[in-house]
Amino acid sequence: MLFRLPSHRGVPLRIATIAISGIVGLGAETAARADPREEPAPLWSTEQLARRARDSLVVVAARGRDGSGNGIGTGFVVDSSGLVATCLHVVGEARPISIRLASGVELEVTGIHAFDRHVDLAILRVAPTNLTALPLGDSDRLAPGAELVAMGNPMGLEHSVVAGVLSGRRTFGEVELLQIALPIEPGNSGGPLLDRSGRVQGVVSAKSLVTRNLGFAIPVSLLQPLLDRPNPIPMHRWVRSGALDPARWEPHLGSRWRQRSGRIRVEGLGTGFGGRSYLLHLEPAPEGAHELTVTVRLENESGAAGLIFGGTDDGRHYGFYPTGGQLRLTAFEGADIGSWRILRTVPSPAYRPGDWNTLRVRFGEGRIKCQVNGTEVFSVADDALAGRVVGLAKFRDTVAEFRGFACETTLAGPPALDPTLVSALDATAPRPAPVPETLLPALRTNLAAARAFLSDRARLLDGEASRLRALAGRLHQERVLEELVAELDLGEDRADLPRAALLVAWLDNPDLDVAESRRQLDALGAELRERIRDSMSPAEQLDELRRFLFEDNGFHGSRHDYYNRANSHLNEVIEDREGLPITLSIVFMALAERAGIRDISGVPLPGHFVVRHAPPGGEACLIDVFEGGRRLAHTEADALGALHAGAPVRSDLMAAATKRAIVVRLLTNLQSFTERDEGAAASLRYADLLVGIADSPWSEAGQRMLRARLRSQAGDVAGARDDLRKVVDIAPPGVDVEGLSALLDAGN
Repeated sequence: MLFRLPSHRGVPLRIATIAISGIVGLGAETAARADPREEPAPLWSTEQLARRARDSLVVVAARGRDGSGNGIGTGFVVDSSGLVATCLHVVGEARPISIRLASGVELEVTGIHAFDRHVDLAILRVAPTNLTALPLGDSDRLAPGAELVAMGNPMGLEHSVVAGVLSGRRTFGEVELLQIALPIEPGNSGGPLLDRSGRVQGVVSAKSLVTRNLGFAIPVSLLQPLLDRPNPIPMHRWVRSGALDPARWEPHLGSRWRQRSGRIRVEGLGTGFGGRSYLLHLEPAPEGAHELTVTVRLENESGAAGLIFGGTDDGRHYGFYPTGGQLRLTAFEGADIGSWRILRTVPSPAYRPGDWNTLRVRFGEGRIKCQVNGTEVFSVADDALAGRVVGLAKFRDTVAEFRGFACETTLAGPPALDPTLVSALDATAPRPAPVPETLLPALRTNLAAARAFLSDRARLLDGEASRLRALAGRLHQERVLEELVAELDLGEDRADLPRAALLVAWLDNPDLDVAESRRQLDALGAELRERIRDSMSPAEQLDELRRFLFEDNGFHGSRHDYYNRANSHLNEVIEDREGLPITLSIVFMALAERAGIRDISGVPLPGHFVVRHAPPGGEACLIDVFEGGRRLAHTEADALGALHAGAPVRSDLMAAATKRAIVVRLLTNLQSFTERDEGAAASLRYADLLVGIADSPWSEAGQRMLRARLRSQAGDVAGARDDLRKVVDIAPPGVDVEGLSALLDAGN
């Protein structure tokens, strides 16, 4: 099993997982950080540590959706009341989990007490049976060369022991890990790394690909905040996180099928022949001839994934899918290859390996027509199967993603540009013909000149590709701005704040299914609505909302990766249950509205957005959604706001934030975070939206001044001057318009 080290999303460091199972307890009833002022603890040999730790060591097994074993890791008891620490990647998400003590006793996992995906840690809540906890050390004081011991379940070999030393510290993204000189293997992940006094100094998480005798552990200092500020989720809700909608989809033959932001992702070998598994769409195809489509991307082209159709309840169906870079049509008429009929397998120049490809099938009247990316691949006469079962399938050990599945009597064709426009674009693009093999001998006679010519031509094509990608990005940005302006212009009463926030996320992720993310939010709201009773007082309704969001579903503030753009993308906040004060407030207010809870509004406290509940005739209160829905006194809010503003703040006098103001703050955060991490040029897309949604000349002037600065820093001096000329035309108060105008004139 492989995973990425916890860090900023997208850090391309791929390493094999591991975990060292913990060396335990030394009789501690509850994990506690060692006090350096205490007398030095006794030092134990590796043999003594292994013997003492055994009762605190657990085997963690995450089961597949079909109940079969899916992977084994390690964990250790950190609280005798029933808390077990491990790595988040060991338990995964939306997976059933089992815990077994060294004695063989199975413990029921009742929930996730706390988790943090950015540092790859999880604390499980189990039904206790007089557990023995390990004491926690102070990893910040751990020096290179310190002797360390760990126990785990490498390659399924339970209760293995290994000793080594701390060889250094390495930072991946924003997370500093302990680099440990000891051999680590799959199955060790999640176990404790102990010093010679039996205190946990880290949680083993990964092995190095460079050498088998080097690994990494998460410092225990990152585990303590999870114990101090848990974000609990009951197990029945945890297994539904990212799960498929059971009313729409039904998985068969194993593999791990999940859904995020409208995409369906599948990984792991299926239990069918050749690693096959499939996912049935529970709504049958229309009677008679019909069409179906999906867009699919394979992580590994040696695998296969695509559409199934014409199916029957006994598991027979046709399949159309890419495999090994080619397109294949197969009749699956039984459980193994002996009963499969491969009808066609051909390469297609329209197929794009490693990229998204749209598959389309017309099925009925004894004929199957298949297309990829609008180009016909097959037209086959076959009527062996004529059922109405449709869905998706995957073969072999690859990861595949699907989006845009649809099945109708007739589907609209893919969007296409006007042919005259295509011709005009083609006429302006450099399109050199492929170099024929017959020219290679002649090119070799003057190799230096040939290489220089071909390199120049390659640079020309690279430049054109970059220009076209930039043009595509600009067109998408203009579409986002158009829809965002239209949404906000509906006014405070009619504008849909969650949709507006999702449009902001769509700017960064053109593949985002905005409608699907809204559906997920609607489903949460409908579930909450069932728990709200008319007999409840406003305060009781508010408490029910707080329990539902923060205790039952584990929404929480981002502790260790605050500035990650994902925390500002509402779709990822909904799915990861982690975000900033403003995005968590949007979720809180949206659920309140959907559940019929009234008098909820956002308060734009400087540096820390909060929510206000002000029922008529009742006492108003502030709610800190970043801290689990904690009630916040006005004096606390004033102090918090003043800390960020550098001036006194009166939260009780603050007006509720408008929907437009909330979107402006969301975009401002993204612009600021991106400028800090990637520079001015990368942050300009947010500044463009801020200018576009400004609702008054004065706010437009302020945003144009911000964009002028960014444009200037990005090298677009002409664009910066254009913005400043607009500011002069608007003449907002507080701006030296005459001086600015003179400066612009002097630059001509």
